[in-house]
Amino acid sequence: MSDSAIRIRHIDDGDWDGIVALESRAYTALGLSEGRAALRSKADTSPSTCFVLDVGPRTVGYLLSLPYPPLQFPALARADGEDAAVLPTRNLHLHDIVIAQGFRRRGLAQRLLRHLTSLARSRGYDRISLVAVGRSQRFWSARGFAGHPGAARPGGYGPNAVYMSKALPDEVS
Repeated sequence: MSDSAIRIRHIDDGDWDGIVALESRAYTALGLSEGRAALRSKADTSPSTCFVLDVGPRTVGYLLSLPYPPLQFPALARADGEDAAVLPTRNLHLHDIVIAQGFRRRGLAQRLLRHLTSLARSRGYDRISLVAVGRSQRFWSARGFAGHPGAARPGGYGPNAVYMSKALPDEVS
């Protein structure tokens, strides 16, 4: 897989069938699949911070993020907009990142995360937060995210959900 075959771009209307299919495969077994309306609502809140990742002609991943106050997180499966997302904040919440099963362990999630980090820094955000689900806390810790013991337990995100965040570095490495 050459670098020239990999492209990160903003989400188009025609991407939603693929995004919903990727999301369903990643989260249905965990009981966390949100469905099209909820996913689209989050992307519509901040379209400039949501992306798909193409390898050649195929979409193999996506990332949804939106401005959200620190120590708070969007409700899962909520499709009526995100009220807290309209509040001024310097925190960008990484709501979802998925890479298709056959394309994992190739650095593609890391590439999406670097893209988001660069964009966030250029727009004046100073933190990125997320809710680690499905025992993914170790994955996120290895990427510089730390849990917040004082944060509310992310209800609805599963029994092992942990709110995490990291400060944005001054420069992309």
